[in-house]
Amino acid sequence: MRPGAQQYVVARPLYSEESFAEEHEKVYRQRKSMLDHVKQYFTSLTLLKCLSCSQCDAKRAKNAALSLLPVIGWIRIYRIKEWLFSDIVSGVSTGLVAVLQGLAYCLLASLPPWYGLFSAFFPVVIYFFLGTSRHISVGPFPVLCLMIGSVVTRLVPDDGPAANITGFEGLTRDEQRVLVASSVTFLAGIMQLAMGVLQVGFVVMYLSDTLVSGFTTAAAVHILVSQLKFVLGLVVPGISGPLALIYTLEIIFNKITSSNVCDIVISLVIMVVVFIVKELNDRFKSKLPVPIPIEVIMTVIACGVSYAFDFRTRFGIDVVGHIPKGYEPPVAPNLQIFQETAVEAFPMAIVGFAVAFSVAKVYSVKHDYTIDGNQELIAFGVSNIFGASFKSFAASTALSRSAVQESTGGKTQVAGLLSAIMVMIVTLAIGFLLDPLPKSVLGAVVIVNLKGMLMQFREIPYLWKKDKPDCVVWFTTCTASILLGLDLGLAVGLGVELISVVLRAQFPRCSVLANIKGTEIYKDRKDYMDIYEPEGVKIFRIPSPIFFANIEFFRSKLVEVGFNPLRVLRKRNKALRMIRKLLKKGDLQWTSVRNILRECFYDESNMEELDQPTDFKDLPVRIDWNGELPANIVVPRVDLHSLVLDFAAVSFLDISALKGLKMALRELIRVEVEVYIVACDPYILEKLHDCCFFDDEVQPSMFFLTLHDAMLHILEKHPESTEKKFDNGKVRKARLPTFIG
Repeated sequence: MRPGAQQYVVARPLYSEESFAEEHEKVYRQRKSMLDHVKQYFTSLTLLKCLSCSQCDAKRAKNAALSLLPVIGWIRIYRIKEWLFSDIVSGVSTGLVAVLQGLAYCLLASLPPWYGLFSAFFPVVIYFFLGTSRHISVGPFPVLCLMIGSVVTRLVPDDGPAANITGFEGLTRDEQRVLVASSVTFLAGIMQLAMGVLQVGFVVMYLSDTLVSGFTTAAAVHILVSQLKFVLGLVVPGISGPLALIYTLEIIFNKITSSNVCDIVISLVIMVVVFIVKELNDRFKSKLPVPIPIEVIMTVIACGVSYAFDFRTRFGIDVVGHIPKGYEPPVAPNLQIFQETAVEAFPMAIVGFAVAFSVAKVYSVKHDYTIDGNQELIAFGVSNIFGASFKSFAASTALSRSAVQESTGGKTQVAGLLSAIMVMIVTLAIGFLLDPLPKSVLGAVVIVNLKGMLMQFREIPYLWKKDKPDCVVWFTTCTASILLGLDLGLAVGLGVELISVVLRAQFPRCSVLANIKGTEIYKDRKDYMDIYEPEGVKIFRIPSPIFFANIEFFRSKLVEVGFNPLRVLRKRNKALRMIRKLLKKGDLQWTSVRNILRECFYDESNMEELDQPTDFKDLPVRIDWNGELPANIVVPRVDLHSLVLDFAAVSFLDISALKGLKMALRELIRVEVEVYIVACDPYILEKLHDCCFFDDEVQPSMFFLTLHDAMLHILEKHPESTEKKFDNGKVRKARLPTFIG
């Protein structure tokens, strides 16, 4: 580095891969076999480590306990004086919201409202001990509730008999629905626990932010439509399956003249007031010590007004009704329901974990601590299994509830435990106060809380401008989820997302590079004005892995850059045959212009066997194919003498690509084009050696360490080369600057 200047000067030899390997000794590292990786994978499980040792020492037992019970890690450093008061305030605030959301979201699951209180209690207690996030609020999540509701209404419809399932005998319709919800939750919990134990938490990475955004937006539309019957005071049967939303809207519009005016007025008042206060909370959140719990306030007011004026009798509105005190005894899941709902349970497990993990990741970054995806899967799996045993339904985290817990000063899951205690108090002691609460109030609260998810529609113009494939994924996921249902919509969205990834890798944006004047930097020649390109040299950049799906695309792009070597080779063979015939007849004489050399050419009749060229020993001359040929013989001119392939972005090659690449290189070499490959990954180079890629034609000497090394080697070998400067259509010749000697 030159002192006081933003420049650097390097003096080193020109390196090919072979010369660099000869000069610099590599460190030998023993490669792990597949069996070694499998052993390491399973022994990385701390619990298995512990069990695999008959004399487990105290340190290993301690590590196992900390891994399986993260609460031990943070409870030891809990600052009682600094954190306890904040956790109490946060726990009380979150608990009030959890009670209301538990009742409201339970309607989405087509279950009696008080079962939502169970889901706001049991999973929270288990997550307190097993979870790694300190800020998310575990409990009912509207999207999961809606997915459970679709399963419940499919097996136990509003109209008609329930599915023929052993265990439904003697149960009321609500009891049958609770059994279905708890069983599918139990199954989803088993799936989450299994994925956590097997350490496959990475599967959530396949759900991109774009896909999740489109999916949750569609879920918000489903939730909105499902709550219209409570807001309008209509009796609408639950419908599941493809186009269920369209059929539900059709029924609502047919019955809209029968709407309950009292329910409509209550809903509108609740929505307007809650919306305004929530906007004020967002605007003045820096000045408010605690957000105004407007949902709770309006619920209390609505309960009081409904009780005082006897809305249920006078106006015929539907209310929550009697809430039983206490908890019900545990119940075993129904195995036949497992068989009926396995397809729906898996997306529930994935969506529940994906949403919770994404929210937890945001708060962990904000507050500077780490979370473990696999442990989160275990935590939610055990939470759902335990909760389902006590008739709760699938839990995740609601964004609004987690925001309340964090914004009110929550420091740890002590706040979550206190919120569960608040829910328990309502369940055991004061639940009767919610008897007169109109269901339209709960529906209105749910609709107002959909604002954030519905506003995601604004992402469409941004995505269309910035990344059209992502926009297609968002729109397809959202549309499919709205029309086909959330489970099929998620599958369609995931398929479209994977197809978009494959297409991007299959059809990458290849480019031809040129030298930036005065530097050793090479950029796309279409993007810059002051560039130089040596005559007879092309630099082709491949910006993706090369595999079976894109090897033909890669070869076609090579043809576009220069020429079709196979076509040129065949034309030369035809010309060669004609020359031989003319020589044999005596119609053509060799002149002294030709250099007496022998050249190998290839018989067109056996063109598909390029690995076995035919040697024309009876024709001891070299033909200048770019010169003037006799007897009006025309052969395509090849102005290219060197082709450089930039492999800096190629991360892997499969066997199909390896064969296709070798064939392409052979075709180019046989028409006298020198090929150089630069910046190749060492593991790819090692694979080429292991797969016997090299032979007499394709040799390791074509690999160079850097692009500039290869260019300097070409100029040294072809000193007559000049550069082209593209400047408003004008071309002038110059020399490529040499920085390394």
